[in-house]
Amino acid sequence: MTFTFATDKEHTHFRQSPLLIAYVVIFGLFWTYTGFTSSDPKNWWLENTLTFTAIIFLVAFYKHFRFSDFSYTCIFLYLMLHVYGSQHNYALNPFGFWVQEQLDLERNHYDRLVHFGFGFFLAYPMHEVFKRVTPMRPFFTYALPVELTVSMGAFYELMEWAVADIFFPARGMAFLGTQGDIWDAQKDIAVALLGALITMSAVGFTRRKEKRL
Repeated sequence: MTFTFATDKEHTHFRQSPLLIAYVVIFGLFWTYTGFTSSDPKNWWLENTLTFTAIIFLVAFYKHFRFSDFSYTCIFLYLMLHVYGSQHNYALNPFGFWVQEQLDLERNHYDRLVHFGFGFFLAYPMHEVFKRVTPMRPFFTYALPVELTVSMGAFYELMEWAVADIFFPARGMAFLGTQGDIWDAQKDIAVALLGALITMSAVGFTRRKEKRL
């Protein structure tokens, strides 16, 4: 099994990619486990609406656009973070409570970790899409994932508001998980932006260094 940072055009079929098969099996088992052990099944379904959408998108476009192994790894790690958060609600996540106790924090920050992971893990797959399917200059393939992270983060916060205030007011506060922080939405977007900036800066620095060698 070879781990690649670029698309392997010889591996056009899913069954020829042991890495992806392993990711699908692990994620499928973990996803099922979180669903059956969730302390709040209704919230689990709400949280996983976008997970279902992402899986459908990846499956539907697999034959037309195959990400690199590195991108699939990033996507896998982010989805695992998100699904684990949905098991007991982000604000009640056990790992978040453990970190809160160890670092003597004022609140459970697991939701911040997932928002940071959104930018940190998904910026590179976005960069890969822009780099391969568009004729834009290299600079924009680095800048647009950062901008898209902010835009998608803001859109998600609007979706959270809609769910909380319009469609499911009874489940709204659990879904939002603001924990009393009036600036929760802004901070979520900020940490996602930070994650994307770190990833794109690291990728740009690495490639620039490789060109000098």
